[in-house]
Amino acid sequence: MNFTKFPRRQYLQGETPIEFLPSLTRAIGNDVNIYIKRDDLLPGSAGGNKTRKLEFCIADALEKGADTIITCGAIQSNHCRLTLSWSVKENLDCHLILEERVAGTYNKEASGNNFLYQLLGVKSIEIVEGGTDLMAVMEEKAEVLKKEGKAPYIIPVGASNAIGALGYAACAEETMNQLNNMHLDIDHIIIPSGSAGTHAGMITGMVGINMNIPITGINVSQSKEEKEEKVYKLALETAEKLNITGSIARSDVVCFDEYVGEGYSIPTDSMVEAVKLFARTEGILLDPVYSGKTAAGLIDLVRRNHFTKGANVLFLHTGGSPALYAYMDTFR
Repeated sequence: MNFTKFPRRQYLQGETPIEFLPSLTRAIGNDVNIYIKRDDLLPGSAGGNKTRKLEFCIADALEKGADTIITCGAIQSNHCRLTLSWSVKENLDCHLILEERVAGTYNKEASGNNFLYQLLGVKSIEIVEGGTDLMAVMEEKAEVLKKEGKAPYIIPVGASNAIGALGYAACAEETMNQLNNMHLDIDHIIIPSGSAGTHAGMITGMVGINMNIPITGINVSQSKEEKEEKVYKLALETAEKLNITGSIARSDVVCFDEYVGEGYSIPTDSMVEAVKLFARTEGILLDPVYSGKTAAGLIDLVRRNHFTKGANVLFLHTGGSPALYAYMDTFR
């Protein structure tokens, strides 16, 4: 795959580690070996997967002459935190549209990412109701800023468009290079599936380098059918952008929605168990919204013998631990 034709900032500082998790493997049992790809260690304020996407999105914004970034997400959005963080680094203004997906949960004085928005110097925050057309709100904000003489650039939720998904197509290539160097045969990859960019990018990258490792997405929102269609559509768009000739089959996109619980960002017992298990066996912090629910899915699939005995399973840790501090009552 050729990424040189796309504008790209150099935010990454080499590969993120792939580690074996022996204590977690023993704790879960069932003769499945658990490995982890540590994208929680990516650069940016408190790290996380969106840095890979923002290398491309913010580079595109700068090439187009933008001086202001507008983006959106949930009220404890890791994507908003990292977009703001890299905007600060690039001397760009940043405005956030936050969707209150669970009514009554926004608190300006909250900890976690809400606190970091203020610390990082966000230019403005607008709170909208769950289900709002976020792109329409961002476009309205852009028009207001243009009248003020600014040059705004909109990054969609999760940086999950074909530009942002390039970051995870590149990650697929990085991962395969690491596995080859480690002489490590991975049988399955488990990833969070939210706004679809990470999942779609990884699938696209797999096809682009003929890396035949199945990927399963664990939904943090939406039904299995909705999510799979969303991921598939974005994977096709990303493959077209990269001029990948190999075909992406609809059957390549697999999601499980059993671990969402009552809804996006609403805690579940299995998420709490997973977060505590990773912390107490491996000293690794997950977040309550994405990696925590994904880990809950991983643990349950191992326990239900979804993987063959002796399988090597790689868990993609997308970061987000600052959100833990907004959920302290859930874990106490």
